[in-house]
Amino acid sequence: MGDNTLVLGHRVSEWCGVAPVLEEDIALANTALDLIGQTTLWLNLAGEIEGKGRDADALAFRRDVWEFRNVLLVEQPNGDFGQTMMRQFLFDLWHKGMLTALQDSSHDQIAAIAEKSLKEVTYHLERTTDTVIGLGDGTDESHDRMQKALDRLYPFVGEMFVSDNVDTAMMAEGIAPDPADLRPAFDARLDEVLSDATLVKPTSDFAHKGGKSGQRHSEHLGHMLSQMQWLQRAYPDATW
Repeated sequence: MGDNTLVLGHRVSEWCGVAPVLEEDIALANTALDLIGQTTLWLNLAGEIEGKGRDADALAFRRDVWEFRNVLLVEQPNGDFGQTMMRQFLFDLWHKGMLTALQDSSHDQIAAIAEKSLKEVTYHLERTTDTVIGLGDGTDESHDRMQKALDRLYPFVGEMFVSDNVDTAMMAEGIAPDPADLRPAFDARLDEVLSDATLVKPTSDFAHKGGKSGQRHSEHLGHMLSQMQWLQRAYPDATW
């Protein structure tokens, strides 16, 4: 959860100062700040459970690509504004479902983080839903760009609902849900939004996988980390 919000938060922050209009520049920056704030909560908890003295900063800035466990969707490039918003919408829709389920976690700290984060993510999803519909059912150009964004990003959706050994262990302890259980509600809401946006969902069930398990990341993550981690690696333990 922390790696997902960290990588996507940094991706969204790349729009700061260059978004299409000032209102979107501010909104995207605020979304990025929300995600990075959630990252701090998740990674501090991860470091505490790990018990090796690593805090959120150490986990964010001192791991290499193969140590990250984010889904491949969040590391995809921003592309144009439409692609950024489609990526955000697909993640927000999954994110809200996951956080809703995690509120019932048997782990008190996870449940608390989920409850706090859900308030922010509910707004994120409302905003991206409206934007996807507005652009999809807008001009010919905005419609075409949103359809291209959906076609490009949809193959990354399936990974968010695939279970692995970690998920199995978490389910057995009542800590987290079966990711597959979140898929029906996700698909139902996605179909509604795409219908309103006059966009056509790809029919292929092909899904890129490997990011969540750390087995395979796209080439984009390494380039992103080289920018995100540069200062902390160049000046270890620096404070300001």
